[in-house]
This record gives sequence, C-alpha cells and structure tokens, in this order.
Amino acid sequence: MKQITLTFIFLSLLPGCALLETASTTTTKRSYGKHKTAYLHAHNAEAGNENNAETKLKQKQSDSSEFTSEDKSKQNSEQLTGQNSNTSNTEIIENAQASKTNTANNELAITDAVNKDKAAEADAAEIIAQQASESSTETTLTNNTINDDELFDEEAEGTDTFPGVNMDIWERIRKGFSMEEQQHKRIDQQLKWFARHQEYMDRVAERAQPYMHHIVEQLEANNIPLEIALLPIVESAFKPFAYSHGRASGIWQFIPATGKRYGLKQNWWYDGRRDVYASTEAAIKLLTALHKEFKGDWMLALAAYNSGGGNVRRAIRYNKKRGRPTGFFHLRLPKETKYYVPKLLALKELIAHPEKYNIKLKPISDEPFLQKVDLDSQIDLALAAELAEIKLDELYRLNPGFNRWATSPSGPHHLLVPLATAETFITNLADYPPEKRIRWIRHTIKKGETISTIARKYQISTDTIKRVNHIKGSRLRAGRGLTIPVASKKLSTYKLSANQRKSKQQNINRKGKKVTHIVQSGDTLWDLAQRHRVGVRQLAKWNSMAPRDPLVPGMSLVIWSRNNSAKADYHDPTHISAPPKRQVTQRIGYRVRNGDSLTRIANKFQVSVNQLLRWNKRVKKSKYLQPGQRIVLYVDVMKTSS
Repeated sequence: MKQITLTFIFLSLLPGCALLETASTTTTKRSYGKHKTAYLHAHNAEAGNENNAETKLKQKQSDSSEFTSEDKSKQNSEQLTGQNSNTSNTEIIENAQASKTNTANNELAITDAVNKDKAAEADAAEIIAQQASESSTETTLTNNTINDDELFDEEAEGTDTFPGVNMDIWERIRKGFSMEEQQHKRIDQQLKWFARHQEYMDRVAERAQPYMHHIVEQLEANNIPLEIALLPIVESAFKPFAYSHGRASGIWQFIPATGKRYGLKQNWWYDGRRDVYASTEAAIKLLTALHKEFKGDWMLALAAYNSGGGNVRRAIRYNKKRGRPTGFFHLRLPKETKYYVPKLLALKELIAHPEKYNIKLKPISDEPFLQKVDLDSQIDLALAAELAEIKLDELYRLNPGFNRWATSPSGPHHLLVPLATAETFITNLADYPPEKRIRWIRHTIKKGETISTIARKYQISTDTIKRVNHIKGSRLRAGRGLTIPVASKKLSTYKLSANQRKSKQQNINRKGKKVTHIVQSGDTLWDLAQRHRVGVRQLAKWNSMAPRDPLVPGMSLVIWSRNNSAKADYHDPTHISAPPKRQVTQRIGYRVRNGDSLTRIANKFQVSVNQLLRWNKRVKKSKYLQPGQRIVLYVDVMKTSS
C-alpha cells in the first residue's frame, strides 16, 4: 500500500511541473510580443533589455516553483502520515470486512490528495502568471526610459528615420487649411484634371521647392490660411519668369500698376514682381486688404485678386438688387475668375488626400532653403555665381527679379543663395570691394551715336550711362569718352537674363515665314499683325510681350508671317518685313454722340460695320448705341474724315 500511495503522490507532482513550465514559457512569449509591438527600440538595446527581462522572469518563476514545491511537500507528508496510520490499523484488526473498508477509505484519501494537488497547482500557476505580468510591466517601464533617438520601428525601418517628426512641408500645409469646405461641379472638374496629371504636379513641386518654406512661414506669420500657399500653382505653376498676356508677371502674377501700388520696383534692371520674397510680401498685403474689404470671405477676396475688386463689387450689387445670394458661386464673374477659385479648392482637396486620387506628392523639406545675403552695391551675376559656387542659371532662378547681367545699381542690394553655400558666398564676397564687382570700360563716342544706340550695344540702360557719366541732356559730342559698366562674360552666357529669354522665345520654330522687323516710330502690334496676317496675341507671345506692351523704335521683333510677299527691309537680308502700305493705323477710342449709329461711325472712319463689331465684343448689332458709350476703332488716320 505504501508503494501505491507513493506512486500516486509522484504522479501528482508531474502535471504540476508540466503546467509550471508551460505557463512560464507562454508568459515569456506573450511579454516579448507585446513589448515588440508596442514600442520601437534599437536592435541592440532591445536584445539587451529582453535578456534582462527573461532573467528576472526566470528568477521569479524559480522562486514561485520553490514556494509551490514546499507547499506540496507539506501536503504530501500529512497525507502519508494518515495513510500509514490507516495501514497499521488494518494489520492489527485482521478483519476482511475492515480491510475492505480501510482500503476504500485509503482510495478516497488518495483521490482527495490528488484533487488538492491540482488545486494547489492551479493556484501556483495563477501566482506565476501574475508575477510574469509584473515582470513584463517592469521591463516595459525600464525600456521606456530609453532616449527617443534610440527608438525605431523594425518593420518601418528605412521609411521614416524620425517617427512622429514632421519633415514634409505638405503635411504642414494640410494642418494649416482653414477655409470652409465647398462642394461644386466646377471644383470636381478641376480636381479630375489635376488627378490625371501626375507629371504636372511633379514639375510644380520641383519648382516650388526653393520658395515654399518661406511662403508658408510668411502666411502663418500673418494668420492667412495655408490654402493660399497653393495659389502660385494656379497663378503661374510656380514659374518664376511667368508673364501673361495681361502683363502680369512672377509667381504671384502682379500687373504693373498693382505691383507699384504695393511697393514693387520695376525698371530696366529689376522687376520686383518676379522677386519671390518681395512679391510674396506684396501678395500678403493685397490679400489681407481684400479679405478685410469683403468682410472675411476668402473666396470673394481671391476672386477680387484675380479679376479686380471692382468686378466683384459690381457682381455683388447686381445680385443684391435682384434679391439673389452673393456667395462666390452665385455671382456673375469673368469666365477666368469662375474657374480660378475652384482650381485652388481642387488643389486643396488633392493635397489633403493625395492617396484618394492616386497622386504622389514629391516631398519638400520643411526647413529653410534660402538665405538673403546683403551686398551694399551692384554686382555682376556671373561673378556672384562663382563666389557662391553655384551655377549661374540657378542664381537667376533664385533671384528672378534681376533682368540683366548684373543687379540693379539702385538696389535692392541683396541676393538669395542656397543656405548650404551662404557662408562660402559671404566669405568670398569679402575679398571683392564694390569697385571690383563690376567691370568697367572706356567707350569713345563716334559720329552719329546716341545714348540709346550705345546702351543697346552694351546691354545697359540709358539712365545708367547718364548717371555714371553725369549727363543731363541727350546730346553727345563725337570724340569724347564714356565710362560704361559691362558684363564680365559674353552676354549669351547669361541665359536667363531678359534679353536671352526673349531671344530663345523668338527662335522657336513655328508655322509661317520667319520675318525679323525693326520697330519704326508709329508701329503698333495691331498694324504689324494685320500686315502679316497673324493675331496680335500670337505676335506678342512670339516676342515675350503682352499685347498692350509699348513698342520702342529700334526694337527687334520676330514675326512668323502668313504673307508670302514679305521682303527685305533696308536691303539687309537678315531683316525682312512685308512691303509697307501707305497707311498709319492707330487705335483710338470714340465716344458715341446723339444720332450716331454703327453704319454712320463706320462710314466716318472708313471701316466696315463687321470690323466695329469684331473690335467691340459688347456691342450688339441689334441694339441701339447709347450717347456717351465708348467704342474702340483701329483706323488709318491718313484717310479718316474730319
């Protein structure tokens, strides 16, 4: 019986050991898995911390196992004593019935002991699991004290070096969106176009890279929604040399008058409308004023930025008189303006959810790219590029406001250079005093030369020649000398100067016969366009001009003529033009008088009624002219009656 009892006791210990081993292993694996998923650690630090955690866990499990074994030993000893006592009673009585009874009692005692062992094992397993959980918590708390720069996500390694740290300007722009959400079919139309043109968005992002951080910084400083940071995409696609048929220039597309009103200098040397820093400041001032004028409605402010405040005010008055809503989408505005604001709102949606439209935005680092370096004097841009150790074309793109081969003698006296090369530029610039930053030559005046011809020869302004040589009038005396500032390199080297950009545009092959025309006094774009059977806007575009830009005598124009009878001018085969007609055509404005009609006006100026209607789109043949109404005519003043 002793053997039987001991056998049962031995077997009762085996499940407990197996249970203890299984519980400890499972707990360890669970603790490690939770640690790996919840926290990001460097590989070496993680391995070391896990080893420490496992060591502590095993030690606690060992203590728990010893504690459980002692309890079991006490229980088994008590059971063994009881069992021995029952066995000795059986031997003394020697009664079969009593023996059977005692045997049954022994079996019940053994069963009870096994159940107690199982209960003790379950209690021990629960204690060990609790201790393992405490060990896991302790390990987690220990690992949380690791420095942030030691953490990384094993599964995302290589995709984000600094998790949780925003290094992309697009994310900053998204967080700064604050204009009211809008739904309209015009927005959807523009959104579809942008979503289909991944390559366009790539080009825009590449052009925006040097400027975007500065623009965002300035907008945030003036509490302007960061949707406005996307406005240069609508205006110019971030082309720093963009020039529209309406004479608007730069990434913010200022027309000359508005640019001057907001402090943007414009002269032969420099155009502040293309200066990214100066034009951004001016755009913020203009938008802030429009936002205030239209009582906090950014959509109306943007419409006014595009078409002018007068057009928006008239459209609002028109709707108010008829009891109609005065929101942007309800106003009668120019066609361009109707789609101008929806373009911006479509871009906002695209930037906010690029993955939704299967667009990948090229990352732009959210950190300064440029540094402004003060010069205190004029400098040759080729020399400046050498001192900054960058390419000349790159310097022009960062400083597109400068039209010529040098900065303006009257300022601004600063340059924007990449932050990475700013210190180099400053150090090298210190070795060049102001008098060495421009090359000077002596020009002897020849008979027949004028200030204008000399200025064109050396690619400088007439004002510069007068200022440097203290000339008050315009007369020159042959044989006298002039001091002239000149470029240090060939003019063709300055590829992004105004003259070289124009030359490149003129030399693009197009349909028609190429004609080079030297502008004479009295020439107009309309006259030349009619003579060569081309459009005025086409002619202006071929020569990097706007249709309303003035023509200066001596200016060279390229015309892709549809007139096959074009011939050489001045017996010079390199300068040819169509044969001149005996007319002097001018654009005039006429105010309608009492009794005037389209036919009467046409006969008076010897033009046709159809020409009048073509020149004046708002005039309808079926409607009467009103006294005081203004119309435009292009007439030959040599034939016009008095």
